[in-house]
Amino acid sequence: MSFRTTPSADYVEDVSPGRGALPPRAWYASSDAKSLSLNGSWRFRLSATADAEDDSFAAPGYDAESWAEVAVPGHWVLQGDGAFGSPIYTNHLYPFPVDPPHVPTENPTGDHLRVFDLPADWPADGGAVIRFDGVESCARVWLNGTDIGEFKGSRLPHEFAVGQLLKPTGNVLAVRVHQWSAGSYLEDQDQWWLPGIFRDVTLLHRPAGSAGDFFVHASYDHSTGEGTLRVDSDVDGRVSVPALDIDVATGEPVTVAVEPWSAESPKLYDGELVTAGERVPLRIGFRTVVLEDGLIKVNGKAVLFKGVNRHEWHPEKGRALDLETMREDVLLMKRHNLNAVRTSHYPPHPAFLDLCDEYGLWVIDECDLETHGFTEQAWRDNPVDDDRWTPALLDRAARMVERDKNHPSIVFWSLGNEAGTGRGLTAMAEWIHGRDASRLVHYEGDWDCRDTDVYSRMYASHEEVERIGQSLDGGTHKRRGLPFIQCEYGHAMGNGPGGIADYQQIFERYERLQGGFIWEWIDHGIKHPELGYAYGGDFGEELHDGNFVCDGLIFPDRTPSPGLVEYKKVIEPVRIEADGADGTVRVTNAYDFGDLSHLEYEFFYSVDGFPTGAHTLAVPQLAPGESAEVKLPTAAPDGQGEEVLWTVRALLAADTPWGPKGHEVAWGQGTVAARTPVSVTASQRPARGEHLITLGPGTFDARSGRPTSICGVDVTGLRLDVWRATTDNDEGASWQDDTRYGVLWRKLGLHRMQHRLDAVELGDDALTVRTRVAPAAAEVGLRTEYRWTSDGTLLKLTVSVTPEGDWTLPLPRLGIRFGIAADSAREVLYFGGSGEAYPDTRAASRLGQWMPDIEHMQTPYVRPQENGAAADVRWAELGGLRIEGVPEFWFSARPWTNEQLDAARHLTDLTPGDTLWINLDHGQHGIGSQSCGPGPLPQYFLKAEPAEFSFVFSNHE
Repeated sequence: MSFRTTPSADYVEDVSPGRGALPPRAWYASSDAKSLSLNGSWRFRLSATADAEDDSFAAPGYDAESWAEVAVPGHWVLQGDGAFGSPIYTNHLYPFPVDPPHVPTENPTGDHLRVFDLPADWPADGGAVIRFDGVESCARVWLNGTDIGEFKGSRLPHEFAVGQLLKPTGNVLAVRVHQWSAGSYLEDQDQWWLPGIFRDVTLLHRPAGSAGDFFVHASYDHSTGEGTLRVDSDVDGRVSVPALDIDVATGEPVTVAVEPWSAESPKLYDGELVTAGERVPLRIGFRTVVLEDGLIKVNGKAVLFKGVNRHEWHPEKGRALDLETMREDVLLMKRHNLNAVRTSHYPPHPAFLDLCDEYGLWVIDECDLETHGFTEQAWRDNPVDDDRWTPALLDRAARMVERDKNHPSIVFWSLGNEAGTGRGLTAMAEWIHGRDASRLVHYEGDWDCRDTDVYSRMYASHEEVERIGQSLDGGTHKRRGLPFIQCEYGHAMGNGPGGIADYQQIFERYERLQGGFIWEWIDHGIKHPELGYAYGGDFGEELHDGNFVCDGLIFPDRTPSPGLVEYKKVIEPVRIEADGADGTVRVTNAYDFGDLSHLEYEFFYSVDGFPTGAHTLAVPQLAPGESAEVKLPTAAPDGQGEEVLWTVRALLAADTPWGPKGHEVAWGQGTVAARTPVSVTASQRPARGEHLITLGPGTFDARSGRPTSICGVDVTGLRLDVWRATTDNDEGASWQDDTRYGVLWRKLGLHRMQHRLDAVELGDDALTVRTRVAPAAAEVGLRTEYRWTSDGTLLKLTVSVTPEGDWTLPLPRLGIRFGIAADSAREVLYFGGSGEAYPDTRAASRLGQWMPDIEHMQTPYVRPQENGAAADVRWAELGGLRIEGVPEFWFSARPWTNEQLDAARHLTDLTPGDTLWINLDHGQHGIGSQSCGPGPLPQYFLKAEPAEFSFVFSNHE
């Protein structure tokens, strides 16, 4: 009889950070020490439990030819077409029983094998380390049959000394990765749970006398313009910076005149650290971060963070990002005027921080820590308040700080996210403060600011933020003396976020308020062959949080959403506004540090939305905060009753590392002459036939009074419309039941309004149709009158709406909807605001003539919802119809009904039909941010109150 022995898997549930890993150190690429990437195709075997297989696979000579293959970096659940399990999405609930530090016996475990040879020129002397930059969530490692250790801390580097184990050929690297471990309790970070080796694996030669760890201290004195450099190194050596004529010993400070580093002007000096064993390239940015006068100051100036939270994400590769994807993120941020990023909720791939240094972004570097699921039991047994877990917390803090300490872009260390409070966090803060006094410490959950250097909140309402700005928020004495940031606000889930322009105005009004970070950067949709992009629940998860994982300013394919376009406008660093005087605009420099010398300006007038030709505009080189009145140098054209506008654009005057010459940084627009609304003389008399009523260029059903043809175009289903496919922000969050208007609208029945015909009246000069529109089972209603008039060529509809009953809710929308043949209108020409806009998301809506096709009038939110409305539309032409509004209106056109849009769960559920449905809206309810934050401000409510609005139809062909 024989028995198969299995290795002990006790380490999986051990609260310690691991065994065998080297102390953390700075992450760098040596100039001359050899390295070997072990990325690529690895052999892979999946087991259902942590101890299902013995460790014989780690021995040289093991035959793994029958195993599958996976790509490293990668997540096994995103490979193998489902053969290796599926992703799981939860926002904060642990997808396993909460019994720390225990995890389920059913614990998917992936054995990985990589056989490699050393390059022929690999040095025989010195040592070597294997570095794992990211493995979720727990790994045990063998090299050539020798157990070298195990580790936890998924988004953190771990190195193992292996020099004595290497051989020239046939090296066998074996890694056993467990999806669940004690470390999973510390990584509950509102993202997909995705096991695997998802960052680089690298073999690094460590010559005798190599640098080991080093710390670049590069401060800047704004009063003298001088920087002081000191590089502390484990191994003595010399530091040189040729551009500054610096050549000093390690540990020796030197002070010279320098250009400082900032997010606006990210000046980096190339240097080198030389020890006896290797040369290490340095990229040095001189800057000083302090808490002074109750403000966060960099290089002597208070900064205003215009930031975003960024999870790492790729729709096919998950968190396994390549350099070019990371670069694309940074370039998009810079081109949309962002100046800061919070690395929610873990340190990113170190190459991302290199890019932040290079292109210029302020960074809050956040530790790989979140225990949000413990909120379900009022934080009982929370690891951050349990001394047994403190070594793991300190290990995570140290691995973040030591890895990233030489990046000038990092201005804050963040202890983590949504982990409650406790002794472990205090220990982390004390260690970080002691290790690096050159940066500040952040943690949102510490409302008393016991351990932090900034008062940080998420999703505080506009009203509360204003009170904080006025220092009327109370709290501890220490907190009242600290600056405030919103580390998360403006929840960008689906259509939105709304109200960010209002937040920005408050930020700029009060010195204490130093900006915020939109939640978040990218929708975490997973590319799916049937669903387009999958979200929570699409993989049969036992617990999931639906599309809450799709809450970004860019779509999964990195296309900017309307929310990012809006944010770019809200935070633009140059303000261009009408000055009140004829032909004069006011230009304000809203940068923190730089003047406007890198910009050039063009302006043009437009008549009826059509530009008349661009001119250059001279603007003074204003210092930060300065404004100037600038006279437009040419006279405005005479629109003869048409609307005349001026537009001024601030453009890059030359290529920059992040944007080409001519890239638009900011713009402003103002009215020179208002339009004269179209008028219709009611000179035609409606005539009744057997089945139809005719009035000018319109025909109407004689029984219902509904139009069947308008100006030669067949129409169907024209009626009052108050429903919209609820947005994620309409639906709100589960803890906001009293103001979740999407839920309350549906409960009232606004999605199933019934239309009662009361009268069809033919007068001398009008056809009047009287109706009542109301939901079943409710006494409230909308008394609605459609009054049609014509001068023989034009057809005018005036809609009068009078609410009846006790309306306690706002309306989703108020307008009319009708259908025309879809094949008659492939594109639209309209004069109004550019792109999608709603009452509190219209800062970026630029007036002009636009010609989108119908497909591009739809915004492809991962979960379909109300979208695509153009604001401030004066007129629109499509399908042979010209429609003019009195007053302006919201306009949308889609090849499906609002009800079909409302029922869809994925874009693939929507199939274009034969009818194009057109909404002409007098009003829309605001968007807000209530999928996680506050709803729309009161001024953006669409109240149920008497309203009257008109549309004039004509034939434009």
